[in-house]
Amino acid sequence: MSAAFSQRDLRDAFGLFATGVTVVTAVRPGGTPVGVTANSFTSVSLEPPLFLWCLAASSSAAPAFAHGAPFAVHILAHHQLDLALNFARRTHEKFEIERHWRNKPHPPHLEDALCRFDSRVHAVHAGGDHLIVVGEVLAIAAAHGTPLAFHAGRFGNFSADRGIPKVDIWEGLEDHWY
Repeated sequence: MSAAFSQRDLRDAFGLFATGVTVVTAVRPGGTPVGVTANSFTSVSLEPPLFLWCLAASSSAAPAFAHGAPFAVHILAHHQLDLALNFARRTHEKFEIERHWRNKPHPPHLEDALCRFDSRVHAVHAGGDHLIVVGEVLAIAAAHGTPLAFHAGRFGNFSADRGIPKVDIWEGLEDHWY
């Protein structure tokens, strides 16, 4: 194992951790909708209901994530690769939204996501070249389907191994996790 590594080496190594794919939507203070693709989503707490995700500190979407601001996280289904790619682009023209939507206080909702967390910003922390956005869950909309996954620079899907029993990692948490 080598102690010396490049940013590319680090990025490739981080990419070996398989993740789901989300699109986060919000509204800038001026009323313009923003959306970004993120695979840095993870649960933080059940009480209060918190999760986190990371956004490049240089992102033009950053002003939309001030303390208390509403936003939505959409966990994408396998058939939504086009949405993941669209919201990963560095452009302001990511939405096809009717004129009457602009300047509304709530973030856009994307259709057919596996799950949507309607949230508000609980906290924002600096984390190197990224911002760590902690969200508080206000409402959940969930469906069934196959998730879009990301691993080693490629999109794919995840299917559970039916031969392994379902595990509730939160059940008995106080007895087994330290």
